[in-house]
Parts: sequence; structure tokens; C-alpha cells
Amino acid sequence: MRRSGWTQLRGLWVYGLLLAFVLGSAFPFYWSFLVASRDNGMLGDKIPPLLPGGNFLANASRAVHAVAFWKSLGNSVIVSGTVAASTVLFATLAGFAFAKLRFRGRQPLFLFVVATLALPTQLGVIPLYIAMSKLGWTGHLTAVIAPSLVSALGVFWMRQYTLDAIPDELVEAARVDGCSMIRIYWHVCLPAVRPAAAFLAMFTFMTAWNDFFWPLVVLDADNPTAQVAIEELQSGYYVDYSLVLAGTTLATIPIVIVLAALGRQIVAGVMQGAVKG
Repeated sequence: MRRSGWTQLRGLWVYGLLLAFVLGSAFPFYWSFLVASRDNGMLGDKIPPLLPGGNFLANASRAVHAVAFWKSLGNSVIVSGTVAASTVLFATLAGFAFAKLRFRGRQPLFLFVVATLALPTQLGVIPLYIAMSKLGWTGHLTAVIAPSLVSALGVFWMRQYTLDAIPDELVEAARVDGCSMIRIYWHVCLPAVRPAAAFLAMFTFMTAWNDFFWPLVVLDADNPTAQVAIEELQSGYYVDYSLVLAGTTLATIPIVIVLAALGRQIVAGVMQGAVKG
């Protein structure tokens, strides 16, 4: 009985901590919506309200008309979706090659890929901008998409996951059955690494969506991404935070949709692997 009571108490502590983490993580989003649903004056109240007001639609309408908001949102969807899809494709291919194929120079090449993680992104901004200018891509979404088609972190992540997820005997058996490398990758590798690929897609989409510096440098003012458009909302002398956070709340919706969709894929892949095991 004493052990049962201790187990229940420990379970209550665990769920209590999880609930506290969830509430702490959700509070900034709720606060943004709270400010976006009221006017700027609420920030000066000694006791801020805890319930949303009725001005969200009006503030959202002002944010949409103050900048090219829908165009910037569409640009961010195009950039983030393309970068996420290409990163998953190339990273799973490279990860499979580094993990399961034997070729000359494999280890030095992989070490070179990992070493590029130590280089700060800002170090390559000027030569990258010159290259985009020579190609005539400045001001176009291609200049944002092309440098991010694959990442060293994605290759490292997929290589490490593929090492443990796919036994060497399974690859050899597929070769004996006459499968080509492409078929092994498509029918053996991809189903096994689906949880890791879904996580990589989610992480890459969020990273590309939240990228601010490079789109600000390389894109024109009339062709921004969502983060650049939100920055334009607060570029005046007087900052209307209800306007800014209304635009921020609208720009968060695609991220929530992607997290919900890919999070379900991660859970489904983990459960499928548990059942197979």
C-alpha cells in the first residue's frame, strides 16, 4: 500500500511538472493574443486583464492593410515549405550514404560536413550576397531558398539516426534480392527513418519561417517574408504593440498547423516502430 501511494504521488508530481511546462510554453502565445485583442493602453495598466478583448479582428485588419501581409505570408510558406522538403530529401539521401554505403573518402567528407557547423552564418553573408547578385537573384525568393536547400545539421542528424534504425543485414538482404540503391533508399530507408525525417522537416520549416536577417538583406521591400513584414509594423516612431502582436499571431497560425501535422507523423512513426519491435 505504501509503495502504491508513493507511485501515485510520484505520478502526480510528474503530471504537475508537465502541466507547468505546458502552461509556461503556451503563456507567451496567449499573452500575444491578449494584447492583440485589446488596444495599446492595456500595457500601462497596473493590473493587466487576463481575458481577451474584442479588438482582435480590427487590429488584424489594420496589420493586414498596413503592410503586404498576405504576400509576405505566402512567400514564407513557399520558402519554408521548399526548404523543408529539399532538406529532408537531400539529408536522408546523404545520411543513408554516409551511414550504410562504403566508399573512399567517406569519413573525411563527413567530418568536413560536420565542421561547417562551426562556421557562423554571418561570416558568409557578404560573399553569398555577391553570388546572388551575380546570378541576378537578389529581390527574388530564389535567393532565400537556394542557400538553404540542405543543411549540415540535417545530414548529421539523419546519418546518426540511420545508423541505428536500419541494420546492415537488411541492406545486404535487399541487395541480394536485386534491389538497386534507389529502391533500397525508397523502400527500406525512408519508412525506417520517418520519425526523424518528420522532426527534421518540422525543425527546418520553423527555422526557415523565423529567419529574419538573410531575407531582410537579399529581398526587396515590396517582396518580403512574414518576419520582415512584421518588422515593418514596428518601424515607426510610435510602436503600436497591439498591431504588431496581431500580425505576429496571424503569422503563427501556419507554424501551429505544421507542428500539429508533423507531430502526428512523429508519434505515428514511433508507435509503428514500437509495435514492430
